[in-house]
Amino acid sequence: MAHPEADLLPELQEIDLYDPERYRTSSQHPAWARLREQAPMWAQHTPDGDRFWSATRHRDVAAILMDDKRFSSEYGTILAVAKGDIAGGRTINLMDQPHHARVRLPVMRTMSTRVSRERKERVREHVRRAVGDAFSSGEVVDVAAFAIHLPLAAIGDVIGIPRELWPQVPRLAMAGVAPGDPTYSAGGESHTLNNAHLELFSMFSELIQERRRNRRDDVISALLDIDFGGRPLSDHELLLNCYSFAMGAITTTPQVASHLILELCRQPHIWRRLRADPGLVPSAVEEALRWASPTNHLMRRVLAPVRVAGVQLEPGELVCTWVASANRDSAVFDDPDTFDPGRTPNPHLAFGVGAHRCIGGPPAQVVLAVLLEEMLDAVQEMSLAGEVTHMRSNFINGITRLPVLFRPRPGGGAAVGAASMASSR
Repeated sequence: MAHPEADLLPELQEIDLYDPERYRTSSQHPAWARLREQAPMWAQHTPDGDRFWSATRHRDVAAILMDDKRFSSEYGTILAVAKGDIAGGRTINLMDQPHHARVRLPVMRTMSTRVSRERKERVREHVRRAVGDAFSSGEVVDVAAFAIHLPLAAIGDVIGIPRELWPQVPRLAMAGVAPGDPTYSAGGESHTLNNAHLELFSMFSELIQERRRNRRDDVISALLDIDFGGRPLSDHELLLNCYSFAMGAITTTPQVASHLILELCRQPHIWRRLRADPGLVPSAVEEALRWASPTNHLMRRVLAPVRVAGVQLEPGELVCTWVASANRDSAVFDDPDTFDPGRTPNPHLAFGVGAHRCIGGPPAQVVLAVLLEEMLDAVQEMSLAGEVTHMRSNFINGITRLPVLFRPRPGGGAAVGAASMASSR
C-alpha cells in the first residue's frame, strides 16, 4: 500500500498481474501506476495460456463495468476462472440482463440504504460481540481475527444465517476465495476449495428447506419467491445464489476494516484527526473503501467489437478491470496515494458501478462506520505490535494477520467491555 516512487516503477516486461504470490509479498501499486502511464490496456497470459487485457485507468474501468451490453459477466468475473465459470448464468454475479435484474431487484429491499441504517444499532450490538474486549484489554490482538466476523454482524440476519453458525462461516468463505493462502489452505488448493463448498452448500441446503416451511424477511426467503422468467429458481440456482450473497460480503468487508486500522497505526495523526472531529466518520469509511479496494479486479468477456484506450477488442476476449488501480488514478483523485479521511468528492469504484454494483454496499458502509465509532469511544492510541501478513490472492486484497496494541481511552469503551462480559456468560 506504499506510495509508488516514479523512479522505482517496474518496466512493462517485469509486470505480472496474475501471480497471486506477488500480492502476498509486495504491493502491485507500482505496476498499476506504470500501466496507467504507459499501457492502460495491457495484454498478459495466465499460466494456462489464456490471454486477458488489463484496464487500469479509472475512466476505462468505469466504462467497461457500466457497459453490460458489450461486456458480459456470465463467462466469469475473476481471473481464477479464465477458462469459464461453471456457475455462469445461474448466480447473480454471473448473470447478464434480464436475468440479473430478476434476482437483484427482489433482494435489494433487504439491503437498501434505508433498511441498513435502520438496523444500525442492532449491528452495533453484533459488532461489540465480534470485537469483544480487543479495544480495552491492553493486550496485543490480531485485528484480522476479529475483522473476519464483522460482515455477519452486518448481514448475517439479513441473509438468514442463524447466529449459532456465524463463528464458522467466515473461515469457510475465505477458504473459498483464497484456497492457496496458508491461513486457509487445508490439504492443497483443490481439497480446500471442495471442502469449503461442501460445507457451505450443505448449510444453505438445510436453510433453504427450513425457509420453504417458514418464510422470513431475509435473502433466502426472497430468493425462494423470485419469478425467474416464469419459473422459480431451481434448487441448484438457489444454492449458488445463497453462496454468492454470503461470499460477496464476508470476503471483502473485513479487508477494509483491517487496512483501515493498519493505516491508522502507521499514521497516528490521522487517528488524532478523527478523534478531534468524529463527524469525519462517513468520509473516512469511503476513503477506507477506496484505499483498501478489497476486490482487486473484476473480469468481463467481450460480446461485441469495442475500442478501449486505443485497443480494438473482439468478441470472446477477456478484459480484467483493476479496481484497485482505478482507485489510485491521479486523473480522478488528488494525491491518490495519501489516505485522507476528509476526502470529498470520492468517486471510488470499490463497490463496482452499473448494474452489477455491489448490492451489499449499504450494510458494509454501516458496519464499518459502527466499528470506527466504537474505536473512537474506546481507543486512545494504537500501534502495530508485529509483522503484518497479506493474503495470497490476486482477487482479494486481504490481510490474514494484523497484531495491534490498543491503548484504551480513559473512561471510554465501557459499552464494549459490558457487551464482552455479557457475551461470555
